[in-house]
Amino acid sequence: MRRSGMSRPGIRHASFVIERNCAASPARVFEAFADPAAKRCWFGDGEGWTLEAFTAVFAEGGHECSRFSRGDGPPMRMDTIYHEIVPGQRIVLSYTMTIGGRRNSVSLATIEFFAEGSGTRLVYTEQGAFLDGAGLGAGLAPMAPTAP
Repeated sequence: MRRSGMSRPGIRHASFVIERNCAASPARVFEAFADPAAKRCWFGDGEGWTLEAFTAVFAEGGHECSRFSRGDGPPMRMDTIYHEIVPGQRIVLSYTMTIGGRRNSVSLATIEFFAEGSGTRLVYTEQGAFLDGAGLGAGLAPMAPTAP
C-alpha cells in the first residue's frame, strides 16, 4: 500500500547478453575467472581504472569484493556471491553495485563456456534491477567481462 506523500523508488529491470570468442580452451578461459590473481589482471586493473581492493573466494557460496574508481569518478564497490560453479562449463553469481556510497543495482549473472573448434564461445547473461534511475539508462556500461 502506498501512503500519501511518500514517493516510491523506481526500479528498472533489464537483461543483456554479451558473447565473446576466445582463442583458448574452455578450461583455460574458465581459469581466468577462477584464479583471483588472473581475474584481477583483466577485470580490475584496466586502463583508466584505479583498483583499491580486490578479494575473492572462488567457490560456491564464496564472496568476491572489489573497490575501484574510474578517473576522477565516484568510488564504486562490487560485492559478488557465487551460487553455482561447474568447472569449464558455467558460473552463476549475483552481485550488488554501489556507486558513491549508494546502491545502484542488484544483478544475477551467468557465464557459460562452449567449446568451438580449438577455442571457446563465452556467453555472459545478466538480469539486473537498476535502482532509482540508475543503470544502463543512466549512461553506465554493463559490468560484463571482456574476453580474458
